[in-house]
Amino acid sequence: MEQAHELVLHLPRYAELPALGLYLEQTTDYLNEQLASLEDVRLTSAMVSNYVKHHLIERPVKKLYGQEQLADLAFIAVAKNVLPLADLRVAVRIQQNSRFSRAEAYDYFCQELEAAVQVVFAGQPASFPNVRTDQQKMLHHLALAIVYKASVDRFFAATAELQDEEGENGVH
Repeated sequence: MEQAHELVLHLPRYAELPALGLYLEQTTDYLNEQLASLEDVRLTSAMVSNYVKHHLIERPVKKLYGQEQLADLAFIAVAKNVLPLADLRVAVRIQQNSRFSRAEAYDYFCQELEAAVQVVFAGQPASFPNVRTDQQKMLHHLALAIVYKASVDRFFAATAELQDEEGENGVH
């Protein structure tokens, strides 16, 4: 059962996101591939359209989603599993109104999330980026919440799978 608890995560940094715009389906395919190790994180075309409609992300330009939208969507896809929509909206607005560029904020979030994965899943000592501002503290805590939720979800999925196997084998 221990194998089900492992998680390896590396997200592309802002500069590594596709520079050329992606159409809606390409956007969801790309982000779902990047986030695949977080098994409960999925984006659909309907979700992306809804985020545009509710002004969580900018409208695509000529139906193409660029780096800024990809970064925002990656953050939203991951954070929506632990934040209610109202708080998610606030988190997006905080970043938009901060002194940090979208690229800096996204890269910082990637670093926080990957460091949290190392702590929770690999048992490695914490090597988080320096936390300085209230916004960075919020991202730090959010990253930990996301990873702890993923850990708990994996535990229960593995437990259910083990119980199903025992039931099929007649073990009680």
